[in-house]
Amino acid sequence: MYRTEKYYIKAEMKISDLIFDNPSLLLLLENLELDFTTGERTIEQVCHEKKISTAVFISIANLFNGFYPTGEEQFSSADIPTIIKYLKNAHNYYENEKYPEIRNCIEELYKKNSSPEIQLVGKFFDEYFKEVKEHLAYEDKVAFPYFYKLYNSASTPQENEKYSSNEYHDHHSDIESKLTDLKELLLKHITVKDDRIIRRKIIISLSDLEHDLNIHSTIEETILIPIVSQLEKKIV
Repeated sequence: MYRTEKYYIKAEMKISDLIFDNPSLLLLLENLELDFTTGERTIEQVCHEKKISTAVFISIANLFNGFYPTGEEQFSSADIPTIIKYLKNAHNYYENEKYPEIRNCIEELYKKNSSPEIQLVGKFFDEYFKEVKEHLAYEDKVAFPYFYKLYNSASTPQENEKYSSNEYHDHHSDIESKLTDLKELLLKHITVKDDRIIRRKIIISLSDLEHDLNIHSTIEETILIPIVSQLEKKIV
């Protein structure tokens, strides 16, 4: 968890300066598969060099700083591969880094507290993350392949596919909200027993995951779905 300088990010700003102010932006670079050593280059320069939409980069970067898209940003269907790349790499981060990190902390909590209430923490988190993995698998196996096919096609996908961005939107769930319940359980309802350090680590990790899942959902709802919806209208 990092202290973040709350200012609106613009194309002429140096990426290295932004990371010093909010190190969480390293995750943005990682998910876009960009080198961390950007030197003195600005967002505009790096995006031009790597052929990434400046509007997409700035919109996601500002989510890390607490600013949501206004609806006036200029996105296009050409941005679909970049957005999906970001989201798929985020899926890998959740499954292979954040879940093991939090699960290991919960195991440490077990060693200090054997009460039934503590056991419920692990059960709750495992059931929650099973739901998250199902959601991510649906995106990887159903939604994203459809979006790629739509992007690469000069005409609408076959009628028998019976899928659209509307179905994706309806399927979209608020997968981050249950983390608040888990944090409240740890903060309000389970007595501390010589476990302040590990409990602090769990709560901070849960907060980081919750924040990033919120960014993930916002990208899908305010950037990806509107782009795909407009593309569907054009090729019908």
